[in-house]
Amino acid sequence: MKAAAFDYLRPSGLGEALALLATHKDDCKILAGGQSLVPAMNFRLARPAILIDINDLDELDYLRADADQLKIGALTRHAAFHRPVVEGPLGTLLAKVVRHIAHYPIRQRGTFAGSLSHADPASEWCLVATTLRAEMVAKSARGERVIAVADFFHGTFTTALEPDEILAEIRLPAMTPDWRVGFYEFSRRAGDFALGMAVAAARVDGGTIREARLGVGGVADRAIRLGLLEDQLVGKPASLAIIDAIAREARGMIEPNGDIHASPEYRRDLIAASVKRALTEALA
Repeated sequence: MKAAAFDYLRPSGLGEALALLATHKDDCKILAGGQSLVPAMNFRLARPAILIDINDLDELDYLRADADQLKIGALTRHAAFHRPVVEGPLGTLLAKVVRHIAHYPIRQRGTFAGSLSHADPASEWCLVATTLRAEMVAKSARGERVIAVADFFHGTFTTALEPDEILAEIRLPAMTPDWRVGFYEFSRRAGDFALGMAVAAARVDGGTIREARLGVGGVADRAIRLGLLEDQLVGKPASLAIIDAIAREARGMIEPNGDIHASPEYRRDLIAASVKRALTEALA
């Protein structure tokens, strides 16, 4: 099928783009990578009257790192993360995760911010942002606001962004060298949507876990940060025993979705397996 008729606008600056959003609001969609939007339009699942193409906005195409954060601009492509974009554990984690996102050609066009704005429950970047406690910077003609990731995702394909806002920047907390990271995803074929996945990160000192980050995705209407299990990891030795215990706890604390791809019971097992493998990689 082909998309329904729409008007195409290509602003040359961020101010112009925000003015267009303020004018058209619910009648328009932002086009950055378009790897999810265009197929939805072709199937008539999305029928925006106006597309606002932001690919000329070089001011949104950047990666900036300082001592505290990695700042990711709205036009940063998935492919930018094929190699570590920062030294240390955070760069390693992002390079590990990106290989699981769709296929190579899609990663050349799709964007990090677009994935978060789309808010697919099986999105790897949504899981990373949720687990690492990212901050979202939304901009509009009215100004700028910073949204904590815990307040950003409202459910499947639903976020806190207002119709006149663009997700201009994502801020990921930096990680010191004593952090260790792990990621595991299960899908039926390479490039398919995840049926279950987990991100784990731990700061280990003298064999003891001092801080922890743990989250799962692909099993509910949004990625889930397992804060209670993070607390249980802190102060414990980095051992197989604690990994097994946390994986068992994770299996029982989430009521996963069921669909044509996997039953809730199947996904419960995937939660346990994904958490165990991600933690094992992080704490090995």
